Amino acid sequence: MNKYRIIISGGGTGGHIFPAIAIANAIKQKYSDSEIVFVGAEGKMEMEKVPSAGYKIFGLPIVGIQRKFTFQNFKVPFKLIMSLMKARKIIKEFKPDVVVGVGGYASGPLLKIATSMGVPALLQEQNSYPGVTNKILAKKVKKICVAYNGMEQFFPAEKIVFTGNPVRQDILNTDGKREIGLKHFGLSNDKKVVLVIGGSLGARTINESIDAGLELIANSNIQLLWQTGKGFAAKASESVKKYTDKGIVTMPFIAEMDLAYAVADVVVSRAGALSVSELCVTKKPSILVPSPNVAEDHQTKNAMALVNENAAILVKDIDANKELIPELIKLVGDVSRQQQLSSNIHKLAKPHAASQIADEVIKLIK
Repeated sequence: MNKYRIIISGGGTGGHIFPAIAIANAIKQKYSDSEIVFVGAEGKMEMEKVPSAGYKIFGLPIVGIQRKFTFQNFKVPFKLIMSLMKARKIIKEFKPDVVVGVGGYASGPLLKIATSMGVPALLQEQNSYPGVTNKILAKKVKKICVAYNGMEQFFPAEKIVFTGNPVRQDILNTDGKREIGLKHFGLSNDKKVVLVIGGSLGARTINESIDAGLELIANSNIQLLWQTGKGFAAKASESVKKYTDKGIVTMPFIAEMDLAYAVADVVVSRAGALSVSELCVTKKPSILVPSPNVAEDHQTKNAMALVNENAAILVKDIDANKELIPELIKLVGDVSRQQQLSSNIHKLAKPHAASQIADEVIKLIK
């Protein structure tokens, strides 16, 4: 068997971590002898999620620059130098055949050092609008796997491979899981279910809009499965106390996302790359509320790629407190609109993305 040595780097949010793990799993499926390690940012979510997926991870002390003035920003250059030194040490000791960057703070130093040491590198760009790090790294890497059309305006066309974004294996197959899901979340079969997800860290605007509209939702005969994120969990569980018999369930984080998608008739979500890819694969009629607090407003661009294909409904963050609940109630009541959105979003799905990216990674070694 082929004993390939691979480093996968990046993270920061679930949107970077879960695709990275999906790529690692796809490589392992094809080449079980491969040795794969991860490099992440100390104190970030990947330091916990990657080991629980069965992979070893090294942490770099890298941090990002805060947009508002803070003394923490003075530490950034020192932490960057330390991260570059640590990345060099990891590469020297592990001797990878190839490195993969999935975005997030840690992928910058690792890919910069790897490419300067002659190790071939692949970049996986999840968004329709790349961040600064990936634009800089694009010059040095050999291949760039993308999920949206028109990426040649940012990257050299000859390096681009259109693969789509990898999603978690369990989400690829939600058919036949509805009954299990309803039982798992304590929901009933005779009412429509709306799934609300604001990303792995929650989303304040979505949370506040849903919180303000709970009575309307309960009175509209709609069940709610609401992932709040840690920060809003206490407030939400307090608010829903009077609706316990109405099928309104809140959770800080939903681990069983395959079951959550299986029970959902309509989804309200941010427009992070991973969420969008999951919605395409699971064919869910969706209302997208892009986060305005992301680099280059890339979530709005992700959402518009769907809206332009009549594959999702857009509610701007700034309008959510007025428009989200009315749009939601309207969509839940309009079955033919749901079918239309479901059919169109499914045309954009790329269920084999992880496997395709794994093939591209191995090609770079060969």
